[in-house]
Amino acid sequence: MRTPAKLTASLLACCALLGSATVPTAAGQQAHPVSCSDTDLPVSGPDGPTTVHGRFCLPAGTTPRAVQLLVHGGTYNSAYWDIPHEPDRNSYQRDMAAHGYATFAMDQLGAGRSGQSASPWLLLPAAAKAVHEVVGHLRAGHVGGLAFEKVVLAGHSVGSGVVAAEAATYHDVDGVILSGITHLPAVPVLALGVLFGLRPAFTEPRFLGSDLLYFTTNPGSREWLFYHRENADPAVIAADEATKDQVSVPGMGTVAVFGIVFPVTAAIDVPVFQPVGEKDVLFCGVLALRDCSSAEKLHAQEAPYYREAAKLSTYVLPGAGHSLALHRNAADYREATRSWLRGTLGLAPEGYHPIG
Repeated sequence: MRTPAKLTASLLACCALLGSATVPTAAGQQAHPVSCSDTDLPVSGPDGPTTVHGRFCLPAGTTPRAVQLLVHGGTYNSAYWDIPHEPDRNSYQRDMAAHGYATFAMDQLGAGRSGQSASPWLLLPAAAKAVHEVVGHLRAGHVGGLAFEKVVLAGHSVGSGVVAAEAATYHDVDGVILSGITHLPAVPVLALGVLFGLRPAFTEPRFLGSDLLYFTTNPGSREWLFYHRENADPAVIAADEATKDQVSVPGMGTVAVFGIVFPVTAAIDVPVFQPVGEKDVLFCGVLALRDCSSAEKLHAQEAPYYREAAKLSTYVLPGAGHSLALHRNAADYREATRSWLRGTLGLAPEGYHPIG
């Protein structure tokens, strides 16, 4: 069980983030009012029936035919996609909705307000199955009463490994976005991150009651693990710290091996968009044998891990670290994502019309 403090913090965050908002856009563009709501969905967890919690955002007053299913990384929850500091500026979900795209950001099992299964059983197959069942809910109209014709999976970091495994196993989505990931992690940096950046989650009051193999980040470690300081807002990093979560160590291990290093992506048969931060110390640079200085160089290195049907597109966000959605210039990454949705998948914005 989570502590009352954890529950209270979650409820306060939800109250702050729920409701309608209008997100500023670039000159010459007209934002659309945003509607967000929270939903719990039944899924079959690894140790019995449970629920997945998620936040659903869309342009107010629309019935879109497509939705992005957003899957966060390790030690995060769905707040990664809707960070509470200046959400009109920093929220992936609200910005997407203001530009005509629906999103559903789920808490992975063991994180946020989703069911907390025993950590040894939260392995990659269980995580991918939960995502698969949420895809089914989205198509069946169980979220917002809208039966979506198109579902695009979008992951970040460990969540991208889960997304890749889901798409490769179930073949039930129309496109895949794998952010904050390459196929060759920087093993020395990851080892340092584990040794100095992580600790058992139960050592913090908000995770009291978690079992021994749930871990979270040490206070202050998120900044050097997940950010390029010169391009990060300290207030966003603070909000990230305040909303951080736990991750199953066995689960993270199986995702790293079978969802990232092993080329499970070779079985993905729908278009893939792979955006990373130029300064991502976990998946880019000499120690990862990955040159993330340009999209072209990244594409040449990553293309061998995909089949032709994936139509791999790559993108590099300049000056951004691992959590690229939370950097100062993240708006460029979001716009690149929308460009891919329009150009490759043919998903035009709904409820949004540019001026002129």
